Amino acid sequence: MEPTELLSCRDVSLGYEGQPLLEHLNLTVSGGDYLCVVGENGSGKSTLIKALLGLLEPLSGEIRRAPELKNGAVGYLPQQTQAQRNFPATVYEVVLSGWLNQRGSHFFYTAAQKSGALMNLGKLGILELKDRCYRELSGGQQQRVLLARALCAASRLLILDEPITGLDPAAAQDLYKTLRYLNQQEGMAIVMVTHDLSAALQSARTVLHIGRSGWFCGTVEDYLRSPQGRRFQKEEP
Repeated sequence: MEPTELLSCRDVSLGYEGQPLLEHLNLTVSGGDYLCVVGENGSGKSTLIKALLGLLEPLSGEIRRAPELKNGAVGYLPQQTQAQRNFPATVYEVVLSGWLNQRGSHFFYTAAQKSGALMNLGKLGILELKDRCYRELSGGQQQRVLLARALCAASRLLILDEPITGLDPAAAQDLYKTLRYLNQQEGMAIVMVTHDLSAALQSARTVLHIGRSGWFCGTVEDYLRSPQGRRFQKEEP
């Protein structure tokens, strides 16, 4: 049985005010995929994320989304700002807010949504933190809380933008381990922008490299043999 196609870019060009950053991109994300997006700063990685989330229309081409994703059922883990790190709410309240797009006209969260929030806290090993204030947590704990929140919104797809920024190495490895579990055991498709190339190559099934001179998309093995992959590895510290 073929995996369900969740997202696809067909000859997509992206940019602002008519000026393209990324041109003629063809890309497919199916159920269970693990795609890492790498490349130089300013090459258009965050622009691509905005487009996949439906926040930016392509300059040309088409982005197709599976029906289940059209109602916002995508888990998104953005880069955190300092204001977000100091958000004065309990962990449980932050995770519950992941259901906002699905709450509809209901003023209160349903029993199923409350149960789902607790389940996702448990899945990420942080159920004991549910009554703690979010801003009192460590960076790694905060990322787990935000990932639990994203899982409330997600049906089949998680999109993450530089999720290990500000984390110490141990917390970063812990997060990668959790993402591998969600991908391999839960079947969650993952699209992750990252500057951590070595971790990306260990986790990803597919690599999208975006550079100022073009893009490459293929398996990890093909990427390592490509001109972009060989050059980018040499540039990594």
